[in-house]
Amino acid sequence: MDLFDHAYQERQKKEAPLAARMRPRTLDEFVGQEHIVGPGRLLRRAIQADQLGSLIFYGPPGTGKTTLAQVIANTTRAHFIALNAVLSGVKEIREAIAEAQERATLHGQRTILFVDEVHRFNKAQQDALLPWVENGTVIFIGATTENPYFEVNKALVSRSRIFQLTPLGPEHLRAIVRQALTDPERGYGQLRVRLDDDALAHLVDVANGDARGVLNALELAVETTEPGPDGTIHITLEIAEESIQRRAVLYDKEGDYHFDTISAFIKSLRGSDPDAALYWMARMVYAGESPRFIFRRMLIFASEDVGLADPNAIQVVVACANAFEQVGLPEGRFHLAQAALYLATAPKSNSTMAFFDALATVEQEADSGVPRHLRDSSRDAEGFGHGEGYLYPHAYRDHWVAQQYLPSSLQGKVFYQPSDQGYEAHIRATVARRREAQLAAMLEVDQGGAPLEMLTFSARDPARERWLQRTISSAGARLGHLRDRVLDAAGLARHSVVLDIRAGSGLLTWEAVRRTPEGGVYALARRPEDAAALQQQAAHLDPVERPQILTGDVGQLPQLLADEPALRFDAIVGYNGLLDQADKAQAVALLAERLAAEGTVSLAERIPRHTQRLYRLVDLSELEPGLARRLEEAEEAIYARPDDPLVNWDAADLAGLWEATGFAVELREEEETGEVRVTPGVLNRWFTAGETGRPSYAAHLSARLTPEEIARVRELFQRQLLNQTVPWHSRVLYLMARRRRT
Repeated sequence: MDLFDHAYQERQKKEAPLAARMRPRTLDEFVGQEHIVGPGRLLRRAIQADQLGSLIFYGPPGTGKTTLAQVIANTTRAHFIALNAVLSGVKEIREAIAEAQERATLHGQRTILFVDEVHRFNKAQQDALLPWVENGTVIFIGATTENPYFEVNKALVSRSRIFQLTPLGPEHLRAIVRQALTDPERGYGQLRVRLDDDALAHLVDVANGDARGVLNALELAVETTEPGPDGTIHITLEIAEESIQRRAVLYDKEGDYHFDTISAFIKSLRGSDPDAALYWMARMVYAGESPRFIFRRMLIFASEDVGLADPNAIQVVVACANAFEQVGLPEGRFHLAQAALYLATAPKSNSTMAFFDALATVEQEADSGVPRHLRDSSRDAEGFGHGEGYLYPHAYRDHWVAQQYLPSSLQGKVFYQPSDQGYEAHIRATVARRREAQLAAMLEVDQGGAPLEMLTFSARDPARERWLQRTISSAGARLGHLRDRVLDAAGLARHSVVLDIRAGSGLLTWEAVRRTPEGGVYALARRPEDAAALQQQAAHLDPVERPQILTGDVGQLPQLLADEPALRFDAIVGYNGLLDQADKAQAVALLAERLAAEGTVSLAERIPRHTQRLYRLVDLSELEPGLARRLEEAEEAIYARPDDPLVNWDAADLAGLWEATGFAVELREEEETGEVRVTPGVLNRWFTAGETGRPSYAAHLSARLTPEEIARVRELFQRQLLNQTVPWHSRVLYLMARRRRT
């Protein structure tokens, strides 16, 4: 660079628009997008550690995509090359690659290649990047306002981590305006500018989350307003309104905003919210969406989501669509509104989805042919007996008769599930009664005439007796259900920072890692061996993707997180995380301190005091009444010990601790019934000394029973239960808590 180039660049910096001059240069100056660059977030860690992989920043204009790339350029030790896809092509890509290869060879320096508006590259141009991204010649960073999953080469997307930026909030835009007004070097800090509060509110409101928009409006207001006698540039509401007059609605007829807005409209209709439905439809009409497209979507909705709950819905929408064609805009908006309001307020049923279940069955099930009595009898009834045995419904009362219509392999299969809404509620009972009669007819005679053995389970033909089978959930299935319940209630976003307060086997940890690819997971393992196992499982992940594994219990969190005082968790989850905490109040207080203001606590806790009682598994009548009574009392006493943290609490106690800390709590208790095989090993564990430091069942009984009586109880258990599978009842508490809003 010569002196003329340097002078030109310096002049450009001074003459550049305010939005360009005020671009943040470091992460500390960057405003907004805390969900991806806040404390503990994966991207912030990767930038600070200079361990960046290929990235794509996706979001609406003015949210900081290019700015974030420049912050990375200022922070990383790698060489930074920037291209704009509108102005560049394969030639510029090749030049950038050649420069990157030269720097790697001569200086051992990595190169970051930033491509702004990367979706503007055609397929050939994007393909030209692929081999160099794949072999590590360049670290690719792309910025796009379009959904990269649709607009960017799939191979390039698969090699990049995608971060979605969202429109900035009012507080962010206010902070950006204040920075511009006070910065003496790049902003208006050397001028006397007075911005009225209502003027600032207008700029922020109409900018609609766009930092560039609010800075452009501020610049226009300041540069076109004459200073007063005292040299003050006074920006009033009237000046602000002239500087930014019309709200820009984020909408693109072929892009994400188009699909997102129509999705919000349909979901509002489905949720029976007429106000929201009108709002989202108004956004589409305001942005120029075709009313015919909106009518097409409402026609689909009338059958998909209203269906037989209100068979008139589709007629109303068709009538409104036809009326619109006759009238046109602007009066046709009345017909749009009428159709939307009818659908939003109509009863809902998605029972038409049954067709797709039937379609899936056709694709997956073997074809067992059309039953003989349903076949066409007009051609070959005499030769093959087709149609023989068919019962003509109109010859029977109510024009219906029970007979087999499905193929034999699908008898009992249910596709259509009538809802209990609107018109469909009237046909629900009729359909159910007829199905029961159909099954009774199937039970009576098999197609071949032989009686069906419906009380015998046959794994060879599960489809035939599917309607009779009941699945007994395994421990794995129950835990999978529990895991999903806990994490679904936590409301995890891709960028959430999560704390699993009792990682153990990683039941919640690994699913949380999968659900928060741009966030972070902290796993608290009670024992060093659990932590070592988690570390070993995490070894296959990239270092920045691995959960942060801590060793200790909840009471040690302040020490374990001492190096990250600003870290707050968006979600705290756990399975039996507080179960055996001696001081549960202290544990709750420590967790509350580390939860973000809008964070969620989602816990599943088994309640030991409601677990299966062993004496209920046997017939106590074989014991004399006094011994049977004392056995019951001895076992119940196990769950009534006030000094045992495992059993000295109930759901209400745990809820009270969170409520006392300022949380609103939702509780749900579920009874679970599993199965236990009583093996000799299980009996031995019940009636011999425990190895965990806790008393065995027999040890607890010894408080009220003599050794001889305990031996008799063991003999009773062995005689009645040994090698038997018994039901095992337990209770699980699902607790979800959020801070009360003041």
